Amino acid sequence: MLTFNLNNPSRERAERQLSYLAARPEQVFVLTETAASAGCEFLVQRFRDAGYDVRFPVPQRGERGVMFVSRLALHPGGVSFGYLPHRAVAACVETETGPVEILGLYVPSRDATAVKTERKTRFLQEASHAIPQARQTDARIVLGDFNILEPDHEPAYRFFQPFEYAFYEWLGRNGYHDAFRHLHPYAAEYSWVGRTGDGYRYDHAHVSARLADALSGCLYIHEPRTMTDRLTDHSGLAVRLDLVPAEPLPVRVPGSVAEPALF
Repeated sequence: MLTFNLNNPSRERAERQLSYLAARPEQVFVLTETAASAGCEFLVQRFRDAGYDVRFPVPQRGERGVMFVSRLALHPGGVSFGYLPHRAVAACVETETGPVEILGLYVPSRDATAVKTERKTRFLQEASHAIPQARQTDARIVLGDFNILEPDHEPAYRFFQPFEYAFYEWLGRNGYHDAFRHLHPYAAEYSWVGRTGDGYRYDHAHVSARLADALSGCLYIHEPRTMTDRLTDHSGLAVRLDLVPAEPLPVRVPGSVAEPALF
């Protein structure tokens, strides 16, 4: 699967994102920073028209959220949020060894204001209550744009507060493994780079122990962020699991232009 920050695209940029995503090999896309916009609605319609299963709780105007686009049938997930629910979307896919639950998160960003700090704090508190502790038998992955860093992130930034690092640590204490660190314990990678060139690993995938045993790849995909006519301001994060899907859909290549009706 691939988590990819859309950066609330315009219609023109959404067309280029559609072409890029349709050519990717992943079977499930967890798309963050979605909005009630022409660009996101374009992606929804084109992927649905091509046979993909799409889950998109549309955020209220001015808000942001998460969209699932899948070449596998999506079933209801068991995790739900009462606060900012469009930023936490859950679904299950079937594999030959049982269901895998996918929880996509788009954690609010913040600045130094009390309002935005409280908003992010409340969302992370909600996450720590809503996400179940991972048991040995659970197959669950939590991924997306977390807008937090690992506690020993290099470089360190004074702006981040203990409550932000605490959520990363909470995931570890409750049975979830940072998929990238599980496979690359010492690698320095960044998924967002500021104007001054400072890097931040904001985008994450955390898996239960059962899925950690099935991990065969977890890599940041920098091309969408670094290409000349870049698709987004984030790198994607691709996660590969050695599992056989049970319900592939008969999808086709999405068209960037609506096909004419036949009479």
